[in-house]
Amino acid sequence: MSSPMSIDRIPSSPPSIDPVKAGTTRPLFSVMIPTYNCSDYLREALLSVLSQDLGAERMQIEVVDDHSTDTDVRALVEEIGKGRVRYFRQERNMGSLRNFETCLNRSTGEWVHLLHGDDLVKPGFYKEIESMFKQFPDAGAAFTGYLHIDERGEVLYPNDPLSERPCIIENWLSLIAEGQRVQTPAMVVKRRVYEHLGSFFAFHYGEDWEMWVRIAAHYPVAHSPRHLAKYRIHKKNITSYYFCSGQSIRDIEKAIEIVKDYLPVDKREELYERAKRHYSRYFARTSDMVYHSYHYPQQALAQAKSAFQMDKNPTTLYFVCKMYMKLLIRYRFKDMRQPAFS
Repeated sequence: MSSPMSIDRIPSSPPSIDPVKAGTTRPLFSVMIPTYNCSDYLREALLSVLSQDLGAERMQIEVVDDHSTDTDVRALVEEIGKGRVRYFRQERNMGSLRNFETCLNRSTGEWVHLLHGDDLVKPGFYKEIESMFKQFPDAGAAFTGYLHIDERGEVLYPNDPLSERPCIIENWLSLIAEGQRVQTPAMVVKRRVYEHLGSFFAFHYGEDWEMWVRIAAHYPVAHSPRHLAKYRIHKKNITSYYFCSGQSIRDIEKAIEIVKDYLPVDKREELYERAKRHYSRYFARTSDMVYHSYHYPQQALAQAKSAFQMDKNPTTLYFVCKMYMKLLIRYRFKDMRQPAFS
């Protein structure tokens, strides 16, 4: 095994997840909480889990800290968990993908819930997941509906509905291959599925989407429409960082190429084109966010142009023109404010 210092932060292939050692007591759930510099939200995440704690025999709860520097995470976990929540700290910052891998390898439960330290779950989440796995024993994963929330926890909007009642989603591979339809706090995966398929790899943005497609290509997936998870959108999370740097759209382009190989041959080209069109429109629309919320006008234009290159459609063309007009007005207004010298 390689030493920690020699491990690539972004693995080029799915890292293996080792089976739980023989003789290990297996709880039902492993709630693994990867965290890095999100102490403002970690307390709320932990309390949301502890409020529906099933007991140590049925639920492992552990924070896996990627060498945070914003606070003493161990002290925070000990204060809130009072001995109930385990704590593991990386010797150095490993990056999110390797931290997820650590979470999965340290998990001992039958079912693994990766709950990022800035997200949370609502009361009843774990009971609903347990109910689905009992009702649909062949499912490799199960997820609930979820809400998008802001920094203050205010609800922004719910996910798009996928079903009216708990079920195995028909044509799930086709649906998820077209674009992201579930956020991580809503998803629970059987550990044996990760043992079979490996961990997250290749990129930091879109790694969860690639994983959900990979799972859907091999296993049925169950879903409940109840909104029992909360996905937080804020300017300090990894997603926001990759939007501002432009890494997000580059990663998604790579993810689309990888996902293509998971698809049935007879539907591969159609779903491939749908994914490009979906993400082209998504990144074109969110160029507005990069411009207004993050205040990166040049990056907003670059994102809209990259979206248009991904798939040339009326939506992306509109936003390219919109960004050009915004920048033109911005710079003309700036010139008008400059003092004139004779």
